Amino acid sequence: MPTLLPTLVLALALLLGGTMRAQAAELPLFDAHIHYNHDAWESVPPKEAIARLRKAGVLRALVSSSSDDGTQKLYIEAPDLIVPELRPYRKNGEASTWFRDESVICYLQDRLKQYRYVAIGEFHVSGAHADLPVVRRIVQLAKEHGLMLHAHSDADAVERLFRQDPEARIIWAHAGYEKPSRVREMLRRYQNLWPELSSRDDIASNGRLSAEWHETLLEFSDRFMVGTDTHMPERWNIISPNADLVRAWLAELPAEVAECIAYKNGEALLTAEFLRQR
Repeated sequence: MPTLLPTLVLALALLLGGTMRAQAAELPLFDAHIHYNHDAWESVPPKEAIARLRKAGVLRALVSSSSDDGTQKLYIEAPDLIVPELRPYRKNGEASTWFRDESVICYLQDRLKQYRYVAIGEFHVSGAHADLPVVRRIVQLAKEHGLMLHAHSDADAVERLFRQDPEARIIWAHAGYEKPSRVREMLRRYQNLWPELSSRDDIASNGRLSAEWHETLLEFSDRFMVGTDTHMPERWNIISPNADLVRAWLAELPAEVAECIAYKNGEALLTAEFLRQR
């Protein structure tokens, strides 16, 4: 009988692993990085965009667009699915110039008078550019309107944003493309920082969750979100495949951790905040 023990343990492990994978395959997702930019409106009309998100099992999506009209198109189509945020860009190509363009502030102020949002972003700013006057004004606008910031930034810029407003709440796009060790350092320092993991191929580059990321996700299971980043029209074609890849590495985590990262963190942080504004 004792000789059967290793076999039984292996069988149980395989059974539990299969159950976890099956559960993860059914997880709804909160996609914390969707764009519906002007160059996608014709090839992926609003109804089709919403259909693709639902087919992928997306429970809710944080959406920003260049211009904001794209976000409003999707919100009108599916207010139960779309959580709007306000991007400073009026068209593609402004990612490297917006932070020196004072007209951005007038644009944002005008949109804030017309519509409701949960955040300002996603915007691109790195290093010392985060201290420029236009960026400083955006931090102030977010504070005045009770909004979060969604920053595509390195750790240096994120630290500068927090120095401007220590009470700011920042969604960190792609976790800054920083190494897991740096991400952990930032999360320990800033309680109001929530990374989203869109376009992070290093999380499971060989098909398995990396050891460093596994440790980081376990430590901060209440702070991470997932996403797709449809910054080009072509990326609307990968929403379902990306969702499958995300669920595959989520299956390697304990079920309660996987659920938090998959959708519960986004629901608690963003959906609840947006509904509170009504």
